[in-house]
Amino acid sequence: MVFLNFFISGISLGSIYAIIALGYTMVYGIAKMLNFAHGDVIMVGAYVCFYAVARYELPPVLGVLIAMLLCTFLGIIVERLAYKPLRQAPSLAVLITAIGVSYFLQNAALLLWSSNPKVFPSIIGRGAYKLFDGALSVSHVTVLTIVTCLLIMIVLSLFINKTRLGKAMRACSEDKSAAQLMGINVNATISLTFAIGSGLAAVAGALLCSAYPTLMPTTGSLPGIKAFTAAVFGGIGSIPGAFLGGLMLGVIEIFAKAYISSQLSDAVVFAVLIIVLLVKPAGLLGKQVTEKV
Repeated sequence: MVFLNFFISGISLGSIYAIIALGYTMVYGIAKMLNFAHGDVIMVGAYVCFYAVARYELPPVLGVLIAMLLCTFLGIIVERLAYKPLRQAPSLAVLITAIGVSYFLQNAALLLWSSNPKVFPSIIGRGAYKLFDGALSVSHVTVLTIVTCLLIMIVLSLFINKTRLGKAMRACSEDKSAAQLMGINVNATISLTFAIGSGLAAVAGALLCSAYPTLMPTTGSLPGIKAFTAAVFGGIGSIPGAFLGGLMLGVIEIFAKAYISSQLSDAVVFAVLIIVLLVKPAGLLGKQVTEKV
């Protein structure tokens, strides 16, 4: 049962990574840029949810919805001000800008909310389901996290594959110039992608802080990097790949902490990533793309 407990914990942590990774992979798949400020949007969403629930005593669901709304708006603003002017710029310029946006959001959070750690209230309570006469314990937060991740994955897949906006996103991902010639508003489509990714970041922030309650301005940094790793692991640009990569990364991290060393768990995670990329450079579900020069 101990093994099963660790496995469920890994799936729960991996579900959070998967939700965050979906934001990375959508932006990269459509806009072909890496938004390294995504982790800090998670932090903003967590703080907004914290103040809505803890200070203003709003229902947790309403707090998460407010966080999603504000993070969606923040994602659109960041895209318009920081990334839209760099559509034709070299990838290095975009990368430096993303790092700059990340530092800006972190320091703005320090000014607004200070560096003092805050204890995030659980959005569903600290209880747990006891199975097999108490040998297996599954917390309510774990169940909520896994169910939320599955629902997001299903809804997002249906949206991408079945709706007009989703088809526009796929067209922009294939060829922006051709999509524009077919009447698709490329700028609006990219803004929508940032909006969806940022909204998902708010959900991930609330779930992350429910599972790991300490909230600080740097809260989203490490999970954001690990979620980016999960997106690369699964195949960046692939939505199923982000989901699979997130789950596998979470399971590997928990088992590494349990059976190897809690201090070396991050090293094990990145070592596995290196091995996978050496064998399959595009990631587990990524497609190898041949570029014409």
